[in-house]
Amino acid sequence: MTEGPYKLPPGWRWVRLGEVCLPTERRDPTKNPSTYFVYVDISAIDSTVGKIVSTKEILGQHAPSRARKVIRSGDVIFATTRPYLKNIALVPPDLDGQICSTGFCVIRANREFAEPEFLFHLCRSDFITNQLTASKMRGTSYPAVTDNDVYNTLIPLPPLEEQRRIVAKVGALMERVREVRRLRAEAQKDTELLMQAALAEVFPHPGADLPPGWRWVKLGEVCDIIMGQSPPSSTYNFEGNGLPFFQGKADFGDLHLTPRIWCSAPQKVARPGDVLISVRAPVGSTNVANLACCIGRGLAALRPRDSLERFWLLYYLHYLEPELSKMGAGSTFNAITKKDLQNVFIPLPPLEEQRRIVAYLDQIQQQVAALKRAQAETEAELKRLEQAILDKAFRGDL
Repeated sequence: MTEGPYKLPPGWRWVRLGEVCLPTERRDPTKNPSTYFVYVDISAIDSTVGKIVSTKEILGQHAPSRARKVIRSGDVIFATTRPYLKNIALVPPDLDGQICSTGFCVIRANREFAEPEFLFHLCRSDFITNQLTASKMRGTSYPAVTDNDVYNTLIPLPPLEEQRRIVAKVGALMERVREVRRLRAEAQKDTELLMQAALAEVFPHPGADLPPGWRWVKLGEVCDIIMGQSPPSSTYNFEGNGLPFFQGKADFGDLHLTPRIWCSAPQKVARPGDVLISVRAPVGSTNVANLACCIGRGLAALRPRDSLERFWLLYYLHYLEPELSKMGAGSTFNAITKKDLQNVFIPLPPLEEQRRIVAYLDQIQQQVAALKRAQAETEAELKRLEQAILDKAFRGDL
């Protein structure tokens, strides 16, 4: 009998996952070039709830090379790249016979020994992912495990009737967690609306009449605009040589960017305090540079002159983002040009008025940030609760 890390209740036993699985099959959709199939790749999984939320219908002749694994209703698909992200889902009946990526291990329960839902909950537990991430992952850019690594994980196996009881109990508890998540999502929307409401209260609509002492100006009149330019890829590095390099919105945070890549031969440089704006899809998102950095063609740096407070500009661009996005959507490449930016109108009050309004918006932003932190802590607590439920379930304590 296989030994495990803890004592199991009577009637339970330790087995390898593969011992309770059936063989799976492959199919090459390109051999039926005129037939459509539904394709499930890793991006189709919502890892928070463990469901397939988006699929692609593809003609056989256009099938990706990774579209090869056949899935059946009740299969568990387990992403082998970065297994700690838990891109794991149970295949629903409407996807029976379709195709998933070779980036998944397909786990097909032998129902003489295991219930599919039991294996699904087990695979989403830290008990399984810890076995895989402890010593099995290979690679640095895309750390991954193999199908055999997954099949060789050790699992506690109760009798079928006990599995069904555990599935029902875990399902009921997880439904409560999902309800809390739903309420939290509503609270998040309300939090975002709080800042939007404050911006709408402060800023006039483009072209509207302005208070005395305010005037409409073009962005090019009050800002230097530096369009990004991507340096040769041979100058990129991950070791911190040169300046941090930002290509687009991917590295934006709530206010400042987070470096991932550096460039030893920057072409266009933003200074600390420059407002950075995404000029390629998605257009209009903004951040503030808090250090000198190299910017690629997906960004532009806006350098306010003396008459313009940078955070006034930042907040107004937040307010204007939907309009900027529409400007980008009208171009071939969903982008805006330097001329587009130069001709954007912004309201310009006296500097003291700008600073007073910025101080008010800062207070609102701090409240929003505090609410977001609380919501993030709630999500972390929910994840811990989920794992506590699963841990109890697979020790026979639920």
